[in-house]
Amino acid sequence: MYAIIDLETTGGQPAQDRITEIAIYIHDGEKVVDEFSSLINPGRAIPFFITQLTGITDDMVREAPRFHEVARKVVEMTEGCVFVAHNVRFDYSFLKKEFADLGYNYSRKTLCTVRLSRSLMPGQPSYSLGKLCQNIGIELNGRHRAAGDAAATAVLFGRLLAISQQQEAPAAARGLSPADTLAVVDANAPAGRKPAAAAAATSTTGKQPSPRKIKAVQEAIKTALLPPNISPEQVAALPHEAGVYYFHDQAGEVIYVGKSINIYKRIQQHFAVDYKSRKSLEFKNSISDITWELTGSELVALLYESHEIKRLKPLYNRAQRRSVFPAGIFLRTDENGYKHLYYGRADDHAESHPLIALGNQYKAKGFLFHKVAKFNLCQKLCDLYKTQGACFDYQVHRCKGACLGLEPAEEYNQRVEAAIESFTYEHGSFVVIGEGRRADEKSLVVVENGRYLGFGYVDESFSARRFADFRDAIKRFHDNKDVQQIIRQYLRTKHKDKVKVFQ
Repeated sequence: MYAIIDLETTGGQPAQDRITEIAIYIHDGEKVVDEFSSLINPGRAIPFFITQLTGITDDMVREAPRFHEVARKVVEMTEGCVFVAHNVRFDYSFLKKEFADLGYNYSRKTLCTVRLSRSLMPGQPSYSLGKLCQNIGIELNGRHRAAGDAAATAVLFGRLLAISQQQEAPAAARGLSPADTLAVVDANAPAGRKPAAAAAATSTTGKQPSPRKIKAVQEAIKTALLPPNISPEQVAALPHEAGVYYFHDQAGEVIYVGKSINIYKRIQQHFAVDYKSRKSLEFKNSISDITWELTGSELVALLYESHEIKRLKPLYNRAQRRSVFPAGIFLRTDENGYKHLYYGRADDHAESHPLIALGNQYKAKGFLFHKVAKFNLCQKLCDLYKTQGACFDYQVHRCKGACLGLEPAEEYNQRVEAAIESFTYEHGSFVVIGEGRRADEKSLVVVENGRYLGFGYVDESFSARRFADFRDAIKRFHDNKDVQQIIRQYLRTKHKDKVKVFQ
């Protein structure tokens, strides 16, 4: 069964716009067997240009149900159906977002009649719904209204099935109905409800649609969400191994860097419907090639991805693009034995490596304020409150008096150590030994005195007794806040790597 759906919305971005109208036509492969349509109150004003396009006004939706009031109806009607739409990305992404806001993961197999039309009706001057219907003689009443567009899409869907029947079936098998074809397609591709009549016809006649016909519909379903310049063969060739992958545009430039323990599965997830923004769809449509580099180790993949993002600065990688970390958090001990955490510029403290490197002094100050509040530290001893007497927190009973010498240094320093432990490594110098890119290889990640040095690979012949042996076996990479966080978080998760600690 197929749920042919059309939506009208307040705009083109699922992350910020809302549905104003929905129409669903259930198609069994021969005819429409059920339908539903309703205006939806989007909970916001409808922009003027949208009203000009659709004719839907604020007054029309004021008393209409909210989406959550029709959500159950949508789920029940489309259960077990393939989600069909003209430009399926748009409609499917809006529904997924509306359901996600309700805490529900709405998931259906999808089929795009635009792609199917291009495959079965090549050479049309336009594949927009209005122009396509006009060119092939489908009546479209109520353009840019959900019921009108969905009804026309249902007719188009039936026409496409009929065309595939006539063009691809051998002469002896041309009596096979479209419903029989869909019954086989449902059995082989989407998890759906087979039309009982079609299933019975198939079992009694013994006729089967041509493999070419089945393949055409299956491929339309499988490739409906692929970027236009990426083929199913390219995706099928991706490795099922850990590594870093690169998306390139038509000019060959790297526009995105990612990592995964299974590159194939992760990229498949990328190509699922992205309902966050129009920019996400633009990103997907600009992908023209995929390359990758295997790492073997998940930790190395995480670290190398961070390095490559900083090196290449891809257009669509927002996080981790910063390559310079000029500020940091430092530690000193005063003459009375109190430990002081303080922030400053890294180049002003060339003699000491920061406990953590940060993007600028403003971020470093904010980071330190957060740790002061969380671990009940003294603002004065952290250089956040300049005074000759007590800090502000002591006056409001949040500081235990370390600034006045009232709290013993040993007690105060325990909380300082707890704060440091929350953003530094458990051990000063260590090596993480993990899987390599081959069965006879191991990966090494080396940290010395709390500073990340880099990673490398060794084979079975490698033997190390000293820390320097590991240090000499790696390629050097820059230490920064991001890699420090990556390593800390990785070591706190369940992993199979061996951690060799050096004093």
